[in-house]
Amino acid sequence: MYPYRHVLFVCHANTSRSVMAEHLLVRLLSDHAVPADAVLVTSGGIAPYARDGSLVSLDTRLVLRDVDIHLEPDAVARDLKRGHRHLLDQADLIVTMTGEQVRMVLAQMGDTEKIAKPVITLRDFADLGGDIADPAGQDEDVFTATRNKVAHALEHALPKLVPGAPVRDVATCADCAAERAGT
Repeated sequence: MYPYRHVLFVCHANTSRSVMAEHLLVRLLSDHAVPADAVLVTSGGIAPYARDGSLVSLDTRLVLRDVDIHLEPDAVARDLKRGHRHLLDQADLIVTMTGEQVRMVLAQMGDTEKIAKPVITLRDFADLGGDIADPAGQDEDVFTATRNKVAHALEHALPKLVPGAPVRDVATCADCAAERAGT
């Protein structure tokens, strides 16, 4: 019934953007009455410095809490190169935050000719184009803006994940207009 049964979000360290995407998508799926066991949503880090067990950023926790998403106190990062490589194999859709991360995932997976699943940036999957920059080391306002960019892209991508979900028209989307205006 759903085109993708396991969606894997990827960023560099799995402490900010991919964690946001994972939990925001779980919320969106729930809001659209998708049974919790119908689509598995996970996340992981692909950069050389990604480490299993790294703490999720406090700023990520705070900006998710602002939208009533509360991470477990023991929520930690997953390293897709070592301890959680199996997630790359098990996912049937891999969504990154940047084009660089697409290349890193493909390199980690090996022979790109044989990869039979989409590996794509979130904004490309949402037909918006571009990357979502890493907020690490910046203030909470940047984390809030990043959360909002991730949420916006997920809303545009939702019809590709949930058949019958409403389509957001880029031409009439207020968030897209603000983005074009640079605000």
